[in-house]
Amino acid sequence: MRRTNILRTTVSAAVVGACAFGFAGVAAAQTAPQDQPTTIDDIIVTAQKREQNLQDVPIVVTSLSQEALQDAGVRDIKDLQILTPGMTVTSTQSEASTTARIRGVGTVGDNPGLESSVGVVIDGVYRSRNSVGFGDLGELSRIEVLKGPQGTLFGKNTSAGVINVITEAPAFTPGYGLELTGGNYGAYGVTGSVTGPITDTVAFRLYAGTRKRDGFYDVNTGDGPRTTTDDQNQDFWTARGQLLILPNDNASIRLIADYTKRDEYCCVGVNIRTGPTYPFVDALSTGTGQRPPATGFGVLPFSRTAFANRDTGQKIEDMGLSAEANIDFTSLNATLTSLTSWRRWSGDLGMDIDYTGADIAYRVDDGDYGYDVENWTQELRLAGQTDKVDWLVGVFVTHEDIGRKDSFYLGPDYTNFLSYLLTANFNRASPAIPISPNSFGCLSRPGTTAAQIQGCLATGGTGTGPFGPGGAIVTVPTLQATGPGFITGQGMEDRYSQSSESYAIFTNNTWHVTDQFDITLGLRYTQDEKRVLGQQTNINGNGATCGAVAANQAALAGAFGGGAAGAAAAAGVIGNSCLPWANFAFTNRRISESFDDGEVSGTIKAAYRLNDSVMAYASYARGYKSFGYNLDRVQNGITPTASLLFPSEVVDSYEAGVKMTLVDRTLLLNATYFDQTFEDFQLNTFLGTAFVVESIPELTSRGVDADMLWFTPIDGLSLSGGVTYTKTEYGEFTAADLTNPGSFPQLSLLPGSRASFAPEWSVSGSLNYDRSLGGGLRGGFSLAAKYMSEYNTGSDLLPYKMQDAFTTLNGRISIGSEDERWTFEVWGQNLTDEEYVQVAYNALAQGTAFQSTVQPNGTFYNPALDTQTYAAFLGQPRTYGATLRIKY
Repeated sequence: MRRTNILRTTVSAAVVGACAFGFAGVAAAQTAPQDQPTTIDDIIVTAQKREQNLQDVPIVVTSLSQEALQDAGVRDIKDLQILTPGMTVTSTQSEASTTARIRGVGTVGDNPGLESSVGVVIDGVYRSRNSVGFGDLGELSRIEVLKGPQGTLFGKNTSAGVINVITEAPAFTPGYGLELTGGNYGAYGVTGSVTGPITDTVAFRLYAGTRKRDGFYDVNTGDGPRTTTDDQNQDFWTARGQLLILPNDNASIRLIADYTKRDEYCCVGVNIRTGPTYPFVDALSTGTGQRPPATGFGVLPFSRTAFANRDTGQKIEDMGLSAEANIDFTSLNATLTSLTSWRRWSGDLGMDIDYTGADIAYRVDDGDYGYDVENWTQELRLAGQTDKVDWLVGVFVTHEDIGRKDSFYLGPDYTNFLSYLLTANFNRASPAIPISPNSFGCLSRPGTTAAQIQGCLATGGTGTGPFGPGGAIVTVPTLQATGPGFITGQGMEDRYSQSSESYAIFTNNTWHVTDQFDITLGLRYTQDEKRVLGQQTNINGNGATCGAVAANQAALAGAFGGGAAGAAAAAGVIGNSCLPWANFAFTNRRISESFDDGEVSGTIKAAYRLNDSVMAYASYARGYKSFGYNLDRVQNGITPTASLLFPSEVVDSYEAGVKMTLVDRTLLLNATYFDQTFEDFQLNTFLGTAFVVESIPELTSRGVDADMLWFTPIDGLSLSGGVTYTKTEYGEFTAADLTNPGSFPQLSLLPGSRASFAPEWSVSGSLNYDRSLGGGLRGGFSLAAKYMSEYNTGSDLLPYKMQDAFTTLNGRISIGSEDERWTFEVWGQNLTDEEYVQVAYNALAQGTAFQSTVQPNGTFYNPALDTQTYAAFLGQPRTYGATLRIKY
């Protein structure tokens, strides 16, 4: 029989996963320790914008309360992944580039024109970028992770799932809270909150906190001028104020204002493989400039020592206002909800682009490089129910403005480094080309050492040797160190402005055909309009070198001996002289594009209760992720692409599952099979010179989610867990299938292969124990663990970017008063100090991975010819500390 009376209590999570049982990812909850739930019926979720028991919702949901998140040490969405199988969260060159993925689906977030595959919603307000959830989320009521497309109720850009964050509302019962935390790496944090009534109908809640910590990396500063010797530190403060107004028994208004500011250093990369360009960096640096290569240029041992001579400062602000009003119409048995929001998120960033001790390329955090995202939203929903139908209709409107500023500085070592690089490429590719001495450059024949080339550069390219067996100097007119080489200083100053409007109407309705059988139908129509304006500008004479070389292609080919070999060598010089940040074709280039698109998304679900303990369901859902623009310099060869547009992404998802509530309703066992097909999947990939969004024709994700939760007969002991098996693969495609065919060589490993960040197995587990110790004391402990099988951390799937299978473990021991007036905890994150990579990438201009011609394996990659230096952003090390909580 369908249950119509649902417990409306907020319950706290018995955390996802079970270390000993090999499961993770179930919704669980628990109230204060003295009032723990003992049945599955106590677990309430709002995955369908109405309160329902977890086992009545035909969706895969992970719901975790504040207590559950505390037990696992979760403060932001990156920490959340230990509790959610099938979910990964990573960040790259700054914390402004944080990306969530579910079931192997998501995209790296370095391009602000790219919206998320996994939507983040905080107190009903959609956040268009995942990174806004990286900061301290404050006082949480719970977090719900919904897997699979959720476009009907949560809108566009939720094609892979939704992270739905619900914070604590103001209370009319006075309360105060203080939390003091200290840990290794010099970490400390202070947060405080207060709530209570202002009048009989108005309550408030205030929360504020600050957290600081030294960096996880040791930094060798090389040539300087950087003086900071650590990186990825933490230094931010946040404040949040709320009002709850109850004008009468049928209405409520909730007002929220929040502000967060970060002023940190983040993030450097660490060499995981140093290639043959190492002698060039070494010759130009104070010290080695990067980690010396392993024997045979193999993979280097794990290290947290990075190299960066330039600062990586990040200054980020996130602020917003929201107003939610609910009015009950008792005569209609319906509720009208209005949700209005305004938000602004901005960041000024600095970067050592080459991540070496040499002064090659960098960006300065002076306001010329960063993002500014401002949006407002308005949603209206009317929801009600009859004996047979739960119905909901709504409209949603949003306007968003994105500004991106980009700059690029060429350091004093740039010209010399590029000359070294061309020397290596030339010697490898064309050792037989005749060469004549002259005074224009320092490329040489095989056998030339870095020191000999450096000596040539010191003489302005006029030295005569010895430069190796039969060696001499080759003509490279514009790479001469003392002649008309590349500029030193700021070379580009680009500006992009994107505005977008989105309108949607939607409905979601459940027909209770019988007491056992429900059918749900949801539809949504979304209309998007976007316009981008841009100005790409070379300054201070930047681009002249590229222009001079390109204008003299024939003469340059002749200097290399003429013929096909000479033409190929000249093309190599031109390509390296005309990289996007130094390409004369971007001088004063204006961009103006606009596009609009409409899409229908929706879902149909059928759920049948075999009895009070077992429900089976099947569903179909169609999701939609909006089109966008590459807000970066994108080129084919040395020609800028005509359009920056990439198309919308859609997904068709099928699921079939069973939810079982057993053992006097204390044991939950759920399992779901899913089959998802994405068309025009938006892959954000680094092509070695710029981040570019490319639409991959097809991506499939198939597998099984399984969950369990058991409130054991032992007082205070709960076990929970789940496992996700996922097979996420790209379909077959060729260059002709891509929006930018020139990117195919860098994507040639993708067709038919497993997608990046898509482990085949993802298993989480937790154990929570809390009980009275007598004498007015309570004590407890918790363990949470997550295992992921191997997966590739690079969007281009190069083999050096593979991450081996690994397991992370968090733990906590607590003691406190029976009434929770005070609690003292000792905790540890990543207790086994697991060493793993978040994201690996190709170091800028330091070697070549992909070739220009198809290799014997049918791709453009040949491991025997891979000269690329690889670096990576690392996962966090072991951290530990203690926390004191005081509540009244």
